[in-house]
Amino acid sequence: MVRHDWTLAEAQALYDLPFPELIFRAQTLHRENFPGFQVQRSTLLSIKTGGCPENCKYCPQSAHHDTDVERHKLLSKEVVLAEAKEAQAAGSTRFCMGAAWREVRDGVEFERVLELVEGVSSMGMEVCCTLGMLTADQAKRLKAAGCHAYNHNLDTSPEYYDKIITTRTYEDRLNTLRNVRAAGITVCCGGIVGMGEGVADRLGLLLELARQDPHPESVPINMLVRVEGTPLASQDAVDPLEFVRLIATARVMMPSSYVRLSAGRKQMSDEMQALCFIAGANSVFAGDKLLTTPNPEVDQDEALLQRLGMSFLNQPSTTSAKVANG
Repeated sequence: MVRHDWTLAEAQALYDLPFPELIFRAQTLHRENFPGFQVQRSTLLSIKTGGCPENCKYCPQSAHHDTDVERHKLLSKEVVLAEAKEAQAAGSTRFCMGAAWREVRDGVEFERVLELVEGVSSMGMEVCCTLGMLTADQAKRLKAAGCHAYNHNLDTSPEYYDKIITTRTYEDRLNTLRNVRAAGITVCCGGIVGMGEGVADRLGLLLELARQDPHPESVPINMLVRVEGTPLASQDAVDPLEFVRLIATARVMMPSSYVRLSAGRKQMSDEMQALCFIAGANSVFAGDKLLTTPNPEVDQDEALLQRLGMSFLNQPSTTSAKVANG
């Protein structure tokens, strides 16, 4: 049964289960909601990079931090559509476009984004955008242009949030999610692990997500990529088994959502990613870069899934065929 009334005590008890029991529960629910052994693949492109006025401590695109990120203005339609075609040819079913803005501003640049959404949507791909805060009217216009999903992460728990960001409130983020949902766009919303938060804060993030009705259709769980020049560059690495526990907990609390391995996969071993898939992760970002941070190349992902007897969505899986055929 899908729930929206989880408590922190319940989430903590779930997270603290013996590892085999937690994985068993997560895998059971995963199979009920996602039969087969397939992983959805998305591609993320930064269509406008750097110079963001927000002071998010994890982000190399913030104008508040001295990093090596090169700024570039909004990419041309020709460049973006060429990238989308390449992603589609490589097997991605969703194309995400991200712009380093605090908020969407009406005007020439937003009109150009709407054209990009229309262009990619006409190719038959799901279009996702992450452009910062949105008004209700802007969300409606994105929907009319063909935007399928909107990403706007909560990042962490409400209690830990102001230790990471002070230029935008938690309520600002929740309000954008309300505007997105009201416009009929599906919600992509998750957070980041490894910013110095405790387990209670990680579970607090899941509670915020699981209390939404409906749950976010996509839940990206990022592992902090420590970038020189950002305030979080010296944070300790995340314990792999703690990360897998969080994935499993997310799967149990949000059984029908796509749980996506996002930033930080470059730092994960094949074994850690395999455990995440067993724990209920069923989506990844493809491509050698996520906005500005490194990501495994497509052939690496394909090789891993082949070793696991799994496949990307819309591609045949030899293992699942063998199981189906007895």
